[in-house]
Amino acid sequence: MKVVKFGGSSLSEAKQLKKVANIIKDDPTRRIVVVSAPGKRFDGDVKVTDLLIALRRNKVTGLDTNEAINQIIERFESIINELGLSESLLLTYRKTLNHYLDTIDDENRLLDALKSCGEDFNAQLLSDYLNLSGVPARYVSPKAAGIKVTDEPSNAQLLAGSYDALSKLNYEEHVLVIPGFFGVSENDRIVAFPRGGSDITGAIVARGTDADLYENFTDVSHIYSAHPGMIENPHAIKEITYREMRELSYSGFSVFHDEAIQPLYENKTPIMIRNTNQPEIEGTKIVADREFIPEMPVIGISCDEGFTSITLKKYLMNQQVGFTRRLLQIIEDYDISYEHMPSGIDNLSVIIRSSKFEGNTKLENILKEIEEHMEPEEMYVEDNLVILVIVGEGMKEHIGIATKTTTALSEGNINISMINQGSSEISMMFAIRLEDEEKALKAIYSNYFKEIDG
Repeated sequence: MKVVKFGGSSLSEAKQLKKVANIIKDDPTRRIVVVSAPGKRFDGDVKVTDLLIALRRNKVTGLDTNEAINQIIERFESIINELGLSESLLLTYRKTLNHYLDTIDDENRLLDALKSCGEDFNAQLLSDYLNLSGVPARYVSPKAAGIKVTDEPSNAQLLAGSYDALSKLNYEEHVLVIPGFFGVSENDRIVAFPRGGSDITGAIVARGTDADLYENFTDVSHIYSAHPGMIENPHAIKEITYREMRELSYSGFSVFHDEAIQPLYENKTPIMIRNTNQPEIEGTKIVADREFIPEMPVIGISCDEGFTSITLKKYLMNQQVGFTRRLLQIIEDYDISYEHMPSGIDNLSVIIRSSKFEGNTKLENILKEIEEHMEPEEMYVEDNLVILVIVGEGMKEHIGIATKTTTALSEGNINISMINQGSSEISMMFAIRLEDEEKALKAIYSNYFKEIDG
């Protein structure tokens, strides 16, 4: 049995929904479908989710909401008419939107409720179209499916017992169509997942139903070893482990959200990344373990922008009990988490996402407190940093990875601000300047993949 999730680009318009229906029809083991809201149809188009956010903005600022509602309804109307579905759905959609606007006073809860409509309406629509196409299907709301979550707006966390409820879903006679992105709290409120919501729902459903495979359909055929926007025709990854995918997702790979891997990792459910527009291509499989290729110790290279480092230097730092704890306490007091902390015997760097500082004041205050309480001999800040990560399970068995990488960067005249290797030995991180990002990526990619691709 397969659980299948379709992203926004796969459900953006009628012609895409027809492809989705054919994909489901072509494989009778695809029994549960999780859907996103309609995405962009073309460059410059607006996602339905963004239209729903605009509707909420109009409501809370006292502007007229009718035009915003009409824009949302028109998007679904164009799909419904082209697919030959009943326009009675549109009346239900309009009634639902107005109900949320009229009955939810809390701005954050209103946002979650309105945003959920993109996925919810699309699930109802796809279910109707599958039935029209000869595939017995049934819409199942997250509440009916048993997806119970915590009650903090836009930060839903799955509650114990949800997997038991999902295990009881009956998909024998009907293909079940479930909206992604949100669950329902014990208080019967709609609560959205924090990020990558539909991916998270798909993973939860796949684990709860003990699926043999979770297929994630998007607009690419593979996960690639480097960003296709920076590397021409990058190497297509055929198989990758959960741990490798987690490392790459964290550091900028956007094909599959890192938090959506966790439920499947715990259950060792394999994941297949596939392309709605080229369903005949098998795509990239994410598994617990894979066979390693000796000549390919590195499987992927990724860059993530927007980091700031704070570096402290102090003679005999390593002999000062509690030095690191005091530094982290100062950062914690400003409600900031750190990403990496490379250190030496007399120096220590803390690397933080620049967005955490919310302008210059918070950073300045932190530096003043460090100066006052830590008394470093030297302290400096570097911003506009990029974290470049090389990942591969084969790295721990391969000699010379660090040397090969630093040589490539040196030959490209690229300065390294930080090197850090995790204890897992499957990744290595380098902090470099933003202006060197593309040059560094190309230099390292050429070192590891040119011969394989050639």
